[in-house]
Amino acid sequence: MRRRFLFGSLMLALFALGWWVGRGTTGDLYANLDVFVEVLQRVEENYVVPVKAQSAIRGAIDGMLGDLDPYSQYLDTTDSGTLDEFTDGKYSGIGVEVGVRDGFPTVIAPLEGGPAVEAGIHSGDILVKIAGKATSGLSVDDASRLLRGKPGTPVAVSVAREGDTGVHDYDLVRREIVTKSVPYSFTVGRDLGYVRLANFSKTSGAEVRAALESLRRQGARRFVLDLRTNPGGLLDQAVDVADQFLPKGSMVVSTKGRARNQDQRYYAPSAGADLASPLVVLVDDGSASASEIVAGALQDLDRALIVGRTTFGKGSVQSLFPLHTRGTALKLTTALYYTPSGRSIHKQRATAADVEGDDEAAPDSSRDSTKSRPVFHTSHGRRVYGGGGITPDVTVIPDSLPPAAREIERRGLAFRFANKWVNTHPGAAVPAALPDDEWREFTDYAKAGGVTSTPAEFAAERSVIERGVRRELARRTGGDAAAMRVVLESDPVFARAALVLGHAARPADVFAITVGDRSLDPTR
Repeated sequence: MRRRFLFGSLMLALFALGWWVGRGTTGDLYANLDVFVEVLQRVEENYVVPVKAQSAIRGAIDGMLGDLDPYSQYLDTTDSGTLDEFTDGKYSGIGVEVGVRDGFPTVIAPLEGGPAVEAGIHSGDILVKIAGKATSGLSVDDASRLLRGKPGTPVAVSVAREGDTGVHDYDLVRREIVTKSVPYSFTVGRDLGYVRLANFSKTSGAEVRAALESLRRQGARRFVLDLRTNPGGLLDQAVDVADQFLPKGSMVVSTKGRARNQDQRYYAPSAGADLASPLVVLVDDGSASASEIVAGALQDLDRALIVGRTTFGKGSVQSLFPLHTRGTALKLTTALYYTPSGRSIHKQRATAADVEGDDEAAPDSSRDSTKSRPVFHTSHGRRVYGGGGITPDVTVIPDSLPPAAREIERRGLAFRFANKWVNTHPGAAVPAALPDDEWREFTDYAKAGGVTSTPAEFAAERSVIERGVRRELARRTGGDAAAMRVVLESDPVFARAALVLGHAARPADVFAITVGDRSLDPTR
């Protein structure tokens, strides 16, 4: 009787809600809510096993929001604190930022210093299973709930990788992830400053400002801002970062939504601290949200050359609406971002239901294609493209790993070997190249770890494999900054940026380069 009384009260509340909402709208909403209540009642009375009304309602809400887009979510008391974790720079999990692509949670970016990076999980990896649960149709928050947990607890994930066959299984241990927006910055050569911006948390603007000031004191006069695999974060911090390179009053981004209060414009509040230094911004398909705001503003206002690959295309604004039920809230997409030239950053993505009904869909073979994308123009008349994501001024596709090196990375063998090497070579410096005896030691280690390549195949890939080992040795002895220095030695995206900056004395000089048979500078 008590359960029936509670169910009856729930029905009454839903009818009352339908009446209240329906007062200012057409009768369609009320009529459809009436159908929903009747279905819920039939389920409660006749389903083969008892159904908890609370679970049924939660499932209905999740289904409704999931049909809108991947980012609108219902948050209950179990989600408390999750909205602030990433922006505060601290949480417990495996260290990945997750988005939804084609109905599956997908790694936008593994966060530096986390278990996922150390295990060899990469941007673009599709999470097909988390903790033994198939992930098709999961929302971003659903996947995050499965991935996060108390420090020291295990979680198994299975990933599929584009261009690779089979599914790769990883057994990870959650730990507290403390992230810095600028994990490292350093000078390369005589006067090139490199700033790695990994995310947009509450201190991003201040961290970038401090990094630039430090690099200038070290003699840097040209800069690379690396936004690759940066999943985004706080809008005000994106404005703060862009502000440091723009004249006062420059529009950084605007938002447009259905409600009037969602139409906003955001301007650089102060004269940029650096208006005279040539600047190149690096992006890829893991650069999302706030990263795209910064890259789009600096591109549209002709302040920086954008190099790399087309960005992720997450240009929607989510607003938080607290609900009357204590501890619950609605996170709802309410607007879209637009760059200063009027381009939409957002790329429309299918929901899981759309993917199921569209098996014939044939996506463009290259995410960097500009075919059929609307054309816009920068302040100086350069052509840029809308339709989702930021298309770089210069597209550079990173080299793919050859088979043996790819298998070594997948198995995390360079990371594990580096741990062993550091323990057996205390205080030793990272070699510029592995001596032959240490090379043989590593190849034996790789074979014992399951890599079946022949000696000839190892030899053919020696330079690539060695660089991966040296990267991990540098990480163990000098931290992530030392590891990145090794990575940049053979990074074609950074190499292109350094080449451009090497010939640039003024900010506008970065556009006076030739791509194919055209110049990026419309005045030449």
